[in-house]
Amino acid sequence: MSGNTFGEILKLTTFGESHGPATGGVIEGFPAGLAVSRDEVQIELNKRRPGQSKYVSQRNETDELEILSGVFEGKSLGTPIGFLVRNNDSRPEDYDHLKNVYRPSHADYTYDKKYGLRDHRGGGRSSARETLARVVGGAFANIILREHGTEVIAYVEQIGNEKINTDYKSLNLGLIEESPLRCPDEDAERRMKELIERISAEGDTLGGKVVCVIRNCMPGLGEPVFDRLEAELAKAMLSINAVKGFEIGSGFSAADMKGSGHNDIFEEVDGRIITKTNFSGGVQGGI
Repeated sequence: MSGNTFGEILKLTTFGESHGPATGGVIEGFPAGLAVSRDEVQIELNKRRPGQSKYVSQRNETDELEILSGVFEGKSLGTPIGFLVRNNDSRPEDYDHLKNVYRPSHADYTYDKKYGLRDHRGGGRSSARETLARVVGGAFANIILREHGTEVIAYVEQIGNEKINTDYKSLNLGLIEESPLRCPDEDAERRMKELIERISAEGDTLGGKVVCVIRNCMPGLGEPVFDRLEAELAKAMLSINAVKGFEIGSGFSAADMKGSGHNDIFEEVDGRIITKTNFSGGVQGGI
């Protein structure tokens, strides 16, 4: 399988470089007859768009989505969906001084050793600009998930050493989109902003953590052993630029627990089998 493609039933292939003409992708396996709104997908893309606040990349891009194929009169055709977003704020000359320099913690050296050459313009293919196509692919995937009543929500839990000190169940997740940091805790957001501004003034940057909550996920997703659902999720997340860790359920904190306390006990509620806790992250045996 190509290193630029993710998925088996629903496949996303991405293309493009940071300061090339455009970035985009092809989605295969999207079912026919579903309502597709270009504006709805654009809303998701706007959440990623740089330059919308002082807390994100200041690259000035409009990130206007162009759907090239696979959609006709607001409905999916069942054929490959091609899309692209043109790079308007492309200034490759700004990177000429890096042409013969290997930047630390970038893919300059590894790309050069693997391919014998590299695109030094903003990192080229290894740039986080590539995630733009993932957002579009995710927006289309969400159209399918919505048909099954599945909801996917994500928010920023931590930036630097400032973090939300409560569980997601106690948060008002409706506040996520009101926050420029996508943080649903006002106190934590204030502390995060102050930290970002202070570190930015020093000419430095920070890392962080994101929490994703999936509700009403249909049972049966995933396969045993190598194609486990959590393994596929981990592959998707760890292939994002700069991501260095992935947890599901209790994650690494399971090391501090006894097995008896970590077990998710089954119970029946209103005719449904559920678990009292969710240390496994809703996945057992990869399914």
